[in-house]
Amino acid sequence: MQLQYPNKKSKEEIFKSIPEIELEKINLSKSPNMLIQANNLVALKLLITKYNLAGKIDLIYIDPPFATNNTFTISEGRANTISNSSNGTVVYTDTLKGFDFIEFIRERLVLLNMLLSDKGSIYLHIDYKIGHYVKIVMDEIFGIENFRNDITRIKCNPKNFSRKGYGNMKDLILFYSKSDNLIWNEPKIPYTDDDKFKLFPKVEKDGRRYTTIPLHAPGETQNGNTSKAFKGIFPPKGRHWRSDVAVLEQLDNDGLIEWSDNGNPRKKIYFDEQEGKRMQDIWEFKDPQYPVYPTEKNADLLNIIINTSSNENSIILDCFAGSGTTLKSAQINNRNWIGIDQSDEAIKAIINKLESVEGDLFVSKSDYQLLSEKILQTSNQK
Repeated sequence: MQLQYPNKKSKEEIFKSIPEIELEKINLSKSPNMLIQANNLVALKLLITKYNLAGKIDLIYIDPPFATNNTFTISEGRANTISNSSNGTVVYTDTLKGFDFIEFIRERLVLLNMLLSDKGSIYLHIDYKIGHYVKIVMDEIFGIENFRNDITRIKCNPKNFSRKGYGNMKDLILFYSKSDNLIWNEPKIPYTDDDKFKLFPKVEKDGRRYTTIPLHAPGETQNGNTSKAFKGIFPPKGRHWRSDVAVLEQLDNDGLIEWSDNGNPRKKIYFDEQEGKRMQDIWEFKDPQYPVYPTEKNADLLNIIINTSSNENSIILDCFAGSGTTLKSAQINNRNWIGIDQSDEAIKAIINKLESVEGDLFVSKSDYQLLSEKILQTSNQK
């Protein structure tokens, strides 16, 4: 499925139309981390052609403009959103609309797909008004078979609108991988007290809470150890034992199988042995209440994404780096990173945020190359 609209470029046309530029190195660090002040489309092409990073980025998180027709400013140390005003220092404008906006995003996604490794993932943060169109673009570029999640992010209390409609308290994160062989470190969240009693309703004599799960799973295994009889019982038709019969025998000897009154065996799962429950696709990570940079995102949200979809020493890329939350989270989680933004105010905010990383036994203080276009060009960029 593809969106068709006027002036839609082919992937080859996109790549060829991006001008070749040089980046000036502002500091002499040899760190693999890079902070680039440039038009992000130009910088992404350079990462491919000059820095040989095609297929080497394990995780991309971007929070691009949302086609809001707003101007975002900073005044007196506070971030603001305005429609038609010259108050404060303009950080970025979000004035592209319609197909112009879609093509703006698509051009960058084409290059990001080139940079993403075979085990890599991309998370694109967008809002409910334009996100459905962006998903079709991502289906086209990354493949609908590589769509993983549409994550709902609860961001604030419901807002009152003059229009007729329900209040909005969410935006969304579109999560795609490059292939089925993606990095995936299963995220767990702690059980609540309600979970403890609801999900682990049974109690041993020693007070340990537990639940039970079936010992069999769908699918038949012909002539295999998982299709043999256990204690004289065969798995139900169309199913097989989850483990070899020898493993089931050991579980029973260890007292980890509960037998029902009609002789049905089930495995015991104890509450005190669980790391937590699986994270679902509705997240409640609210942005800072008094951001110093517009649309600044919650650090816990980025920590979850980075720890789940990358490994230590993976390269993390954010080409709409904004306040630098992605880059700081990458740093404190021992990842390498590349951040791109064109705004002077964004670069200042990122540098300040990186300088707040405290080096210790487990986290190294931020070190990075600072690069800049020799001649900066105008771009709508977040």
